[in-house]
Amino acid sequence: MNYKEIEQAVSDIDITLPPPEKEPERQYYFISKLREWMNQKKKEKGRSLTCCVNTFGCQMNARDSEKILGILNMIGYEENESEDADLVIFNTCTVRENANLKVYGRLGQLKKYKKKNPEMVTMLCGCMMQEKEVVEKIKKSYRNVDIIFGTHNIFKFAELLAMKVLDRADSKKMIIDVWEDTTEIVEELPIERKYRFKSGVNIMFGCNNFCSYCIVPYVRGRERSREPEDIIAEIKCLVADGVVEVMLLGQNVNSYGKNLKNPISFTELLRRVEAIEGLERIRFMTSHPKDLSDELIAYMGESKKLCKQMHLPLQSGSDRLLKIMNRHYTKEDYLLLVDKIRKAVPDIAITTDIIVGFPGETEEDFAETLDVVEKVQYDSAFTFIYSKRTGTPAASMEEQIPEEVVKERFDKLLKRIQDIASDKAKKDVGKTVDVLVEEKNEQDENFVTGRTSQNYVVHFPGDESLIGKIVPVKLCESKGFYYMGEMVNA
Repeated sequence: MNYKEIEQAVSDIDITLPPPEKEPERQYYFISKLREWMNQKKKEKGRSLTCCVNTFGCQMNARDSEKILGILNMIGYEENESEDADLVIFNTCTVRENANLKVYGRLGQLKKYKKKNPEMVTMLCGCMMQEKEVVEKIKKSYRNVDIIFGTHNIFKFAELLAMKVLDRADSKKMIIDVWEDTTEIVEELPIERKYRFKSGVNIMFGCNNFCSYCIVPYVRGRERSREPEDIIAEIKCLVADGVVEVMLLGQNVNSYGKNLKNPISFTELLRRVEAIEGLERIRFMTSHPKDLSDELIAYMGESKKLCKQMHLPLQSGSDRLLKIMNRHYTKEDYLLLVDKIRKAVPDIAITTDIIVGFPGETEEDFAETLDVVEKVQYDSAFTFIYSKRTGTPAASMEEQIPEEVVKERFDKLLKRIQDIASDKAKKDVGKTVDVLVEEKNEQDENFVTGRTSQNYVVHFPGDESLIGKIVPVKLCESKGFYYMGEMVNA
């Protein structure tokens, strides 16, 4: 459904409230009611109400925030970068403890804004809200929060907001609507994209892997794949609206389609996406090594639209720790996959995730991780210090590693990864590559910034008219983590 069709759906909505099982019509009913309320507020205040959506965490959260903003824009809110707004939403992450602490700190700061504007609405959603102890803490210590909901019922956003603002009789009551799980996927709600020329597209939700350190299956639920027809229809609408690159999103895209009534493989989905006329680039994230098939690797070598980038989380190079982590592959399995990928796509960029300081990690275990880093020669890596997450098996494990030991290992790993990435980047200097221009450069308005197929960042002279276009650029100088280049005239 495109934007005009969505507008029509709102204007044509029946005055009778659709039942809960009738989605997304029920949400359009509340959007319609909220638009009427917004028009009244505009007259009262002489301005539109403002909203601020702050996103913590991964690309799945970023995509969820685009859905929230799409609904808010349809209601009539104006987006505001400042949290001094009429409506503030924190879309939270809980993969690491620091993410939780950031949210608590920001909630404290919101109190001054709410004191100045008593009608201000504050909302919390996302993975952090799926933890019962977190919700209890907020109920007790942060009474300035109005609405809490989780990851499974984000589609009910308009309904929850309407419950708060359309009935001020009980305006001080905190609304909490957190579901433990769901099998429901609601399609065709509005989305406000950050970029007009590229977009994330959810192909599945949840995770079935239960890695011993990871809280995602507990807060995102079990795997649910979208129907391929719905995915293709969404991408076709995006392409018609100017999108040239899509990122297919899932916690483990390699297991896409297994739970559908008519199962299909992730590779088959990619073939259907590639057939869409006008789409020029396809990315996907994330791939679990245990499910990466030879079929997909072969297709990566054949495809004309798949970007030459693979994010393949390692987490540890130690077979002993990989088993405790419940990863279902060995160091040898992983290196064999990398070898197959590089043979199929010789110029591919491989990135990864690595955890340092997992409970019981010895110097020998850490040395195995460093050995994989040397053998694979990653183009970049997300390195993390292990963070204990309540509810995961690893949280109760003995042999938690001393902080000073973890920091020493982390710094050593990070430096080696950076040195390898910098050396690899220098080898591409002088090459001419295709770059999707994304934005004006923040430091120099005479430059623009874009990304190569391998996802390398490139800055080069250009103006705003290039944004959204794929252009040939010569890589003139490597700065370690990005390139300086110049556009090549065709």
